[in-house]
Amino acid sequence: MKTACLICVILTLASLLRAESNWEQRLEKELQKLTADELPGMAVLVARDGKIIYQGAFGYADLSKKNPVTTETKFRIGSVTKQFVAAAILRLVDDGEITLDDRLETFFPGFANGDKITIHQLLTHISGIHSYTSKPDFLSRVVKPIEPMELISWFRDDKPDFAPGNGFLYNNSAYFLLGEIIAKVSQKSLDAYLQETFFIPLGMKDTGIFVNATPPPGVALGYSMVEGKAEPALDWDMSWAGGAGALYSTVGDLYKWNDALFGGKILRPKSFQQMTTPVTLPAGVDGMSYGYGLVISPMHRLPAASHSGGLNGWSSQLMRITEQNCTIVALANALPPVESHAPGLVADRITEQFLAAEIKARPLPKENTKVNQSNYTDYAGRYDYKTAVLTVTVENGRLMGQLTGQEKYQIYPSDIDEFFWKITDASVAFLRDENGKVIGARHTQGGSSFRAMRLVESEVKLTKAQLDAILGEYDYGNGAKLTVTHDGENVFAQLTSQPKLPIFPKSPTEYEWRIVPATIKFTADQDGKITGAIHSQGGATINAPKIK
Repeated sequence: MKTACLICVILTLASLLRAESNWEQRLEKELQKLTADELPGMAVLVARDGKIIYQGAFGYADLSKKNPVTTETKFRIGSVTKQFVAAAILRLVDDGEITLDDRLETFFPGFANGDKITIHQLLTHISGIHSYTSKPDFLSRVVKPIEPMELISWFRDDKPDFAPGNGFLYNNSAYFLLGEIIAKVSQKSLDAYLQETFFIPLGMKDTGIFVNATPPPGVALGYSMVEGKAEPALDWDMSWAGGAGALYSTVGDLYKWNDALFGGKILRPKSFQQMTTPVTLPAGVDGMSYGYGLVISPMHRLPAASHSGGLNGWSSQLMRITEQNCTIVALANALPPVESHAPGLVADRITEQFLAAEIKARPLPKENTKVNQSNYTDYAGRYDYKTAVLTVTVENGRLMGQLTGQEKYQIYPSDIDEFFWKITDASVAFLRDENGKVIGARHTQGGSSFRAMRLVESEVKLTKAQLDAILGEYDYGNGAKLTVTHDGENVFAQLTSQPKLPIFPKSPTEYEWRIVPATIKFTADQDGKITGAIHSQGGATINAPKIK
């Protein structure tokens, strides 16, 4: 699952594994730090051709009791849930109970465009329904139980983000609805349907819908890393997640699922092909290479299908390198994660090393040496990546790119206005207006593409004193706080258990986020001292007194 803030695009990758033949030893050496430093943990599994090659567990499931993570530890898996829901929908299609063209209105009347939105559009995030996890007061509600129809009523009247089929936006509302459609059609709870249809036949005895009142035995506790320290995470009541992310599982059970799904044991061939075929987006629409509950995108140039999961305290990655019949599972009980130990990063590095020979056999992107370097100055500037800023510079005839908080790397030309990184599978195409001026960039990585507009240097000139005045912590209520920092040029705001994001000045006391339509206005007392802030988003406001 994803809340209102999206995790930054990662251009660089920490050196978890080096180019060594014994990748298992290197992996264990790095992940053992979780245990040595008494941090939240991770379980990892690697399999190929139906055989488990490696299993390992590190760190702690419960820090206070010093209970270690094992390969049997259960984790909440967040949005990895979505592929199970997608497969369940397709099984109902295979059984003739529904079709992919059925309309939302048939199951849940009252939604804007409900007579036009299809199940296919719900599965592929192109329905235009607004995602309820993006509502500004979501995190203040999520710790208390809620009934499915109460939650659906809470977002039913939200204004659509776009007309059905005309855009792409990752959408938890859609998958929550899909989970309830499964329940309506099957006349069973989502958990019961998944258990009877998939989990029991596959021997997945450690997988199910997480119920906070009766947690399964052997489940880890969730933590958030804040300034390098582990704190108990905001504990979602998983009734808020449903089909969008409510499952728990183990690395072993997820391997069983992955092998069965890609081994043809779950769906008929036509449905499996639909599940693993990326949705076609309209021209000019950015989005993800998304099938049904799966991201279909190469990993180190090898064809792959995967999905990550993330909610406060939990992060996960389930990946299938398809031509190599290789499954990689990494589950962690921390989000924000332990630095350099995010499951997606670990899975990436395992792929790079375990399948090094296959990757080496794939052709590398080629640098186009005929691209005119005199045009490089056209690209120099800062680009709004929403969760960060990409700064492009020209240095000694080379084009360099640096994302906020990361190292600077050269980017290489593949064509006119098109460049790629060699340190990771990412590319950027610079966009020009009708006069030929570079106005933005289109970044592609990990199956996703998005546009980043070129930042015009703000006319608001702030003094160091004005910047220093707003620094500190602001109380958002219910245990959440917003921390405001700056690095001398860029100002950042970080809400509890969410990524640190840049905010941009509209005046000396008013700033805006670019990833979501939200503003924050800092308020002062009669002496001019900043005493609080007013956060405005989606028609709602939060009055946050300064506490530090």
